[in-house]
Amino acid sequence: MPNPVRLRTAIATYGHTAALKDGTVKVPAVALDLVEVTPIIAAFRRMVRDLEFDICEMAPTTYMIARARGAPYIALPVFVMRRFHHAGLVCHPGSSIRVPADLAGKKVGVRAYSVTTGVWTRGILVNEYGLDAGKVTWVVDDEEHVAELQLPPNVVHAPPGRSLAALMANGELAAAFTGNAGIGRQGAPQAGWSATAAQPQTYYELFDDAPQREADWFRRTGIYPMHGLIVVKEETLAANPALAASLYAAFLEAKNRYVDQLKSGAGSTPDDIKYRELMRIVGDDPLPYGVKANAASIDALITYAVQQGLMPERLPLDRLFAIVE
Repeated sequence: MPNPVRLRTAIATYGHTAALKDGTVKVPAVALDLVEVTPIIAAFRRMVRDLEFDICEMAPTTYMIARARGAPYIALPVFVMRRFHHAGLVCHPGSSIRVPADLAGKKVGVRAYSVTTGVWTRGILVNEYGLDAGKVTWVVDDEEHVAELQLPPNVVHAPPGRSLAALMANGELAAAFTGNAGIGRQGAPQAGWSATAAQPQTYYELFDDAPQREADWFRRTGIYPMHGLIVVKEETLAANPALAASLYAAFLEAKNRYVDQLKSGAGSTPDDIKYRELMRIVGDDPLPYGVKANAASIDALITYAVQQGLMPERLPLDRLFAIVE
């Protein structure tokens, strides 16, 4: 039997990737040389800038930006993280922000302009609530993963040595994203980075009824925002013609096993709880893979990326995704 093809791989451990990473689910004729990168966001930058991995998890907007600029890797329609985005944008109590239009003329903090959370939320605020995002000053305190990205003039960097968390605490920002997309960390991706900069309880959500808005939006539009996807070097696929389909099948099998566990009631991690809650909105599969099942979501994210100046034009689906269905 020939030796398996060894592929340097960086993907996070989720319930739906665990069987692939521990070898329970295998990719025929392939050995995954797993590289653990924590936080996984750091792997995105390493892949974009140094092409370090054969297979790598990546944020969808980072991928679209890079692909539009000729990146030599292509995505599989394997979407390894999902959540909605009406929640997660908090306002300073002195900001007087009550509705999305109030963000115009204000400073809003986001880790980087192209961070996927920011792209989804801006898209919603623009297309659903009529915000002119060009009238918001977006304050960032990190680099873009794709260093060549030219930022709009209303994107400014925080002063040297100042974090978004500190600016928000001092009232220098009217609003900011929470978690890794904003004030839940400081600096560029590094180990332990998500444990810093707790959110003061005085900050309030832009939408205090976000769960209801998210459910209504999904039922009306079919859009279910994706975060991570999987990219593979094109030269690796060219050398192994069956690889795209076999990788997709393996990711799908690992995910299906996890979803079956969720349905049985097994698991109590924060992700398990989150995906069970999402099943009440999106149905039996909270992690749908494939282009067809995600057509509305993919189309929306492409639209938002073009609107926000991240891609010069729409790319056809066969330029963005390997054909595996």
